[in-house]
Parts: sequence; structure tokens; C-alpha cells
Amino acid sequence: MFAGIWVSEPATFAAMRHHFQHQPELQITPIEKIRLPLQSRDELPPILAGLQWIWTHPTLKTEILALLEAKILAGKKATGRTGMDLWQILVLGVVRLGLDADWDRMEHMANYDTLVRQMLGLPATPWDDQAKRFGHQTLRDNVALLDDGLLGQINARIAAAGREVFAKKGGAPLAALEVKVDTYALETDVHFPTDLNLLGDAGRKCVDLIVKYRDQLGYALGGWRKARDWRRRLKNLERAASQIVYRGGPNKERRVKRVVREYLAAGRDLSAKVRQSLSILCDQPVDLAHWDALEYFHRMLDKHLDLVERRLLREETIPAREKVFSLFEPHTEWIQKGKRRPEVELGHRLLIATDQNQLIQDYEVAPGVADVDRSVPVADRLLGRYGVGSVASLSFDKGFTRAEDQELLSLYVPTVVMPKRGKKNAAETERENEKQFVALRRRHSAVESQINSLEHHGLNRCLDAGLDGYLRYVGYGVMSYNLHVIGRELLARGGAALTEKRAA
Repeated sequence: MFAGIWVSEPATFAAMRHHFQHQPELQITPIEKIRLPLQSRDELPPILAGLQWIWTHPTLKTEILALLEAKILAGKKATGRTGMDLWQILVLGVVRLGLDADWDRMEHMANYDTLVRQMLGLPATPWDDQAKRFGHQTLRDNVALLDDGLLGQINARIAAAGREVFAKKGGAPLAALEVKVDTYALETDVHFPTDLNLLGDAGRKCVDLIVKYRDQLGYALGGWRKARDWRRRLKNLERAASQIVYRGGPNKERRVKRVVREYLAAGRDLSAKVRQSLSILCDQPVDLAHWDALEYFHRMLDKHLDLVERRLLREETIPAREKVFSLFEPHTEWIQKGKRRPEVELGHRLLIATDQNQLIQDYEVAPGVADVDRSVPVADRLLGRYGVGSVASLSFDKGFTRAEDQELLSLYVPTVVMPKRGKKNAAETERENEKQFVALRRRHSAVESQINSLEHHGLNRCLDAGLDGYLRYVGYGVMSYNLHVIGRELLARGGAALTEKRAA
């Protein structure tokens, strides 16, 4: 029988699971025999073709499943209820990012889309009572089992093996890599921050968490009968303060200080009540994680009470190191890349290194690291993976340029394109006017097309929570992009072969 049994509790799918179905049922189409549409313009068929390519590759499937087993099954006993198969986890994670789908759509596709179910190793028709179906929470829990480190290892193997798809026929050696490197801002799922609305967020979450405890503990946690009124009061004061602060009008300074004092007074009253409740909860049987969450938002409430007072009443300039750009995604960075629209982006700079076949050969999220400090590390990773002599050229934009880095990279890479910022001397002008330098610099703009494609494969705004979720989201997105590129090439060849056959 098929090994995939669907679970709803995170504790259960940790017990026993399998790579994939070893003895397929009669109504299940073998993955290698799935017929994919060759003329469809939808995003899904190329992604499924890429997954089918992994399945039929002589070594890649075995390597990837071994990595998944070592990560997910490490230390687990082969007893209890079976969990989702490792192959199914990979397929669903890739399809989700490839289609930029939310979990509701993924639940529908996993249960009712014929091609996706065939790729999962399931019967195409889910209508029978014995058919396997996935629950919403099951999908979330299982896809989240892979971390960024594991996805990085899988992506490296897919990118390396993918070069073979684009190799010349006749057994010719693989061409050296022509790598283009750039960064763009992958946003976190946050609203635009101001100290006024962050203060409101902190107060709102404190009230919400207190209400949960009040409902759980009853009279042991009193004094919160008007919790809804607290939320309404804070929201009204935050909105009134924001409208006056960020608009004009007569006597603006006096009106700002008046409404901000009212807002701060309400915030301090709420902070005092929450502090009292925290002391009561210390003696109650409550979940430590929930208590930590309440303590965190209370700390953020006090922090932003102080920031609002210093900025709007004392008219101080707040240092950047003291600012928080999201209470819910505190790892979020404030990114200004000199663009007119948008002027500011909230997230992290995602570095990608693409080759001449549009495959992403390397990627990295490094919070707090400037572009100028990332050229040597990306070259080091590529040369460490493929060896010296495997990279024919490296091209960067001006944000990466540093003279000493260019000299160092030139020792290992024949051609390094780093346009200098500012005025150039005669030697630099001559070097940048060389035919090969000019040609590679012009080709460098192709990386913008790959960035645009990535953004259409889910990597425009990260919808997963936390830094770990952000990094996992990037890993799945890069994998779905590369498999889409590989699958698109394979489907194009299949379509061309079919056309030739019909013409004959």
C-alpha cells in the first residue's frame, strides 16, 4: 500500500515516513510516464517537467532523497503513524513557490489537480472514499520541515546537474560558467512602519494576548473587562496623531504635541495594566511561549512610548540602531537602493548569481552585509563548488566595485567585470573600453530578466514568518525557478521533436 497517510498534528508526522511509493498501485501513473502538455503557456507544466527530470536523472534523485532523509528522519524511530513522503514534501514546496500560490490554492491543487497528484504519486481522481487527501495544516507543517541549509545543498546539486541539460550534443565538455551577479530587495510581509503605528501594534497585541489569558484563567486575571475599549481607544488616538503629524494645517506643532501627549498617556496606562497582569501570570499555569510573547510586546510598547516621546515631544533624532521596522518580523531591514519608485523597500537583499543558461548557480541572504562585501564570497563559493578554471567570467554592477576585490578575483577568474564608480584614470578607461569587457557588461543586464522571473515565482514578497521562514522561502523559490528553466527547455525540445515527427 502507499505510504502517504495525512496527519494534522505536528507530533505525528515525526514518526515514520518513506522516500516514495516502492510498489505503485494499478491506478497510479508512474512519475516517469506522466504526459505533460507541450503547448501550454501556464507556469505549472515546466515546473512539473523539471521535477520529472529529477525523478528520471540517474543520480540526482538518489542524492536529493538521501539529503531529505538525513535531515527529516534523523533520530526518528520507524514506528507510529506514517508521515507525508519525502518526495511529496519537495514537490509541494516547489509548486507552491513556482505558482506563487497561497495555502488554500495549494490544498486544492494537492487534492484535485490531476497533474500535481500524478507527480505526488497519487491516483489522479481523489473522489473515492479511499483516496488520499491532504489537509491545510498538513501541507504547512510538512513543507516547513526543510530548512535553508538543506535547500541550499539541494539547489547546488540541481544547478550543477542542470548544466548538462544545456550542454552541446556529442559528449562535448561543459562550457565554463559566465556568471552575472546582482542583488534585489525581497520584501518581508510587513506594513510601512512609523513609530506611531508600531506603538499601536504593540498595544494591540498586548491586549489580544491578555484576552486569551483572561478567557483561559477566568477570575484569576481580572481588570480586563473593557479590553475591546482599550483597542478602540488606542486605534483612534494612533489615527488622530498620524493624521496631524503627517499633514499640514495651522498651529500644527501645538496640535501635534497635544494629541501625542494623549496617545502617550493612554499607552502608559495600558503598559502599567499589562505589567500588573504579567506579574499575576507568573504564578499561573500558562504556556511559557505565550508568556514570552506577551513580555516581548510589552517591551516593544515601552520602547515605542520612549521613541515617540523623544522624537515628537523632545524633537530628538533617533539613531538607526534603535529603530525597529516591524514588531512581527524584527529581522526586517530598511533598504534604499537609490530608486525613485519605490524609494524604500522593507526586507533583505537577495544575491543571485546566474549563468549563461539562466540557471541560478548561487544565492545568498546576508542581513546587514553591503553589496561591496559580497563579491569575493560568491566567487569563493562558485570556485569551491566547480573548481578553479570552471568560471570564465564574473560580472557585477557598480555597487560591488572595489579595486582590491577586482585584483584578487582576477587571479582566479579570467575576466572580471566591475565598472568603477566615479571618475576613471586612463588605464581604467582603456580597460573598460576593451571589447570583451563591453560585451560582458552589456550582457549583464540579462540578470534583471532573471530577477523579474524570480519575482513572478514567489520571490517578490515573503509570506512565511520569521527569519528561518524567510530563508526557507528563498530556497524553495530558487529551486522552483531553476526547475522551471530546465523544464521549459525540456518541453521545448519535446515540442520540436513532435513537430518534426508530424512533418515526416
